[in-house]
Amino acid sequence: MTIIYEINPPKVIQDTILSHDQLSESVEKLKERAIKIGKASDGIHLTDSVLGIPRVSPITAGFFVRNSNSKIRITASIRVRDRNLTSITQTICDAILLNLNGVLVLKGDAPPLGPKDSGLVPSDVVKQFNEQGFGKRIDMYLSISSNPDFEKIHKKIEAEPRGFVTQVINSIDQVTRIVDNLRPQGFKIIPCVLLSSEKNRKSAEMLNLDWSEYSKDLAGFVKQVDNIAGNVLISSPNDFTGALDLLNRLK
Repeated sequence: MTIIYEINPPKVIQDTILSHDQLSESVEKLKERAIKIGKASDGIHLTDSVLGIPRVSPITAGFFVRNSNSKIRITASIRVRDRNLTSITQTICDAILLNLNGVLVLKGDAPPLGPKDSGLVPSDVVKQFNEQGFGKRIDMYLSISSNPDFEKIHKKIEAEPRGFVTQVINSIDQVTRIVDNLRPQGFKIIPCVLLSSEKNRKSAEMLNLDWSEYSKDLAGFVKQVDNIAGNVLISSPNDFTGALDLLNRLK
């Protein structure tokens, strides 16, 4: 079983820009959580400014996590919506230098303020960086719908990522369909499961997610997903205690 846990790095703005002491305190909390997660999971994935809200860079967060755990697998999201190719090149080089294992290149949520779209397409970015040889130094992933139209994802397939990370799934049929279509082509599939708890209910509503199929036996559902795909990404943005309990039960 290969279990990856998703962590949102600390926000840098909460009403106002946080002070150095406040940021340092948030980073210490991140490191403490990463140490606990590292004892119960195989990997940590760090997000990149979810909902467009500025947060500590996932690469910087990855550095702190790596310093606390030299063996755990670390991946990080990279938004392209509000970056140019120069910035993305720097970010990927930083990830390589800091010994991160992979990057998930995705569009990212629109920011509340500022430009809404750089015009870059994640699949084009991954294809270009693979052609330049970056894919030999670090695993590059693309996101995929939980119910993809395989006739319309040719550009993602042609980009030749290491694999695909799904949006949140809610059924075994979704996982089986994606794995059956894409794994024979050599792609790694990482299904994402949202922890079903009251604290995460608002997130589920935002995603229009119906977790009724798995909420009564979350651990059993995660095990099934892992058996089919070979790994699973656990997302729990508002319930760290519940997620840690699940991970410990899955060990």
